[in-house]
Amino acid sequence: MTGFLLRAVLIAIGLWLASVWVPGVSIDGVPTLLLAGLLLGVVNAIVRPIAFILTLPLTIVTLGLFLLVLNAAMVALVAWMLPGFHLYGGFRAALLTWLIVWLTGWVGSELIGHRGFERYPHR
Repeated sequence: MTGFLLRAVLIAIGLWLASVWVPGVSIDGVPTLLLAGLLLGVVNAIVRPIAFILTLPLTIVTLGLFLLVLNAAMVALVAWMLPGFHLYGGFRAALLTWLIVWLTGWVGSELIGHRGFERYPHR
């Protein structure tokens, strides 16, 4: 559970960076930001694998490039579901937001480990 909450915070940090750097992305406040991070984590854990299975033939035909569309669609789905998360830039904004969230999560996972603070000794 701690690992999931840490990932939600990392996603929220990535969403905040995307709202600062990507034109067409805005988040109303910190509670909305944290809720968007949590919701994107849930969508990536539940909806994305189902969508991946359903679009597997298209992903194979496009040599994996359709995964970019799928990941951007997950960001757009969260923006559609959450009232305070606005995505005005269309596909480009969703794709750049996903890229920033992915990079933030990757860097965070390298710093804290894949299951939480497993890299640091417990005392």
